[in-house]
Amino acid sequence: MDRLPVKVKTLASGDAETAARWDGFVHACPQATFFHLSAWQGIIRDVFRHRTFFLYAERAGEIVAVLPLAEVKSRLFGHALTSLPFCVYGGIAADAECEADAAAALETEADALARRLGVQHLEYRNLEPRHHDWPRQELYVTFRKAILPEVEDNMLAIPRKQRAMVRKGIKNGLVGHVDGDVDRFFALYADNVLRHGTPALPKKFFRRLKESFGSACEVLTVADAAGKPLSSVLSFYFRDEVLPYYAGDDLAARDLAANDFKYWDLMRRACERGCKVFDYGRSKIGTGPWSFKKNWGFEPQPLSYEYRLYKRGDVPQNNPMNPKYRAFIALWKRLPVGVANAIGPHIVRNLG
Repeated sequence: MDRLPVKVKTLASGDAETAARWDGFVHACPQATFFHLSAWQGIIRDVFRHRTFFLYAERAGEIVAVLPLAEVKSRLFGHALTSLPFCVYGGIAADAECEADAAAALETEADALARRLGVQHLEYRNLEPRHHDWPRQELYVTFRKAILPEVEDNMLAIPRKQRAMVRKGIKNGLVGHVDGDVDRFFALYADNVLRHGTPALPKKFFRRLKESFGSACEVLTVADAAGKPLSSVLSFYFRDEVLPYYAGDDLAARDLAANDFKYWDLMRRACERGCKVFDYGRSKIGTGPWSFKKNWGFEPQPLSYEYRLYKRGDVPQNNPMNPKYRAFIALWKRLPVGVANAIGPHIVRNLG
């Protein structure tokens, strides 16, 4: 007997009932990630003012596949339809075997939408490849590793040199605190990204993340024995995973091993919370963060960022590794932090 056909629909703003069904599907679907949750629709629309198109496929009244998309239109960085800006993972979430027709229907609708909008390219930020013949971005990898059931076993699983750095942080009397707001985090984050020559995301974005995701969005700040904040990380919790996502450090953090202690303290807390996977997140190949994560014993896993090109001949390179941004980065590093925080959100909203 043939199955009923799928119908592709768009999640409407304010449709709480459908959003709840969408999130129920995401939590149950093995291919889905934290970044497929419906709350990203309002965050991207309200904070960054980008048009969103959260597509879903329905069969017999049940959601069987989802594809969150947003349009980013910029004179500086081009015109794109992406799943999903400001997120490291995206693309279609569906049962790979049972819902191939639903996934195909979503991709057909996304292609038609991209053509109607007149974008230069359509981007899927997949964990796993879907279209081996599409152009892809080879710059990024992710780092994921199992969290062992016992706290001490996780400590012993850290390679010796990196474990010594964690123990140095412990000996320095560092203490981790879970913050109820993003204030200490943002101060460290904004100063950190300025030193690296990149614009900071707006503080209201981080506030919105806390408001939207509640206990699934947590800020952990490490301070010295006197209470001075040294290092902070904003993490997401999804199913049995923890995802440290945004971070910042004071200049004094390096000598005190505060950054090393911070991630250990997060891993320890995640273990005690019952998490089974530590997702260290995306890094650019060959960079400092890439090396740091490898030092923890994590192995890089290539990300399958796939592109459908319409009005351009190659994959966009809107990232700090692009040589054409070197002068901008050098200039940005010299800005006062207050000026950078005021200007930065207007630039970074178009990067995604």
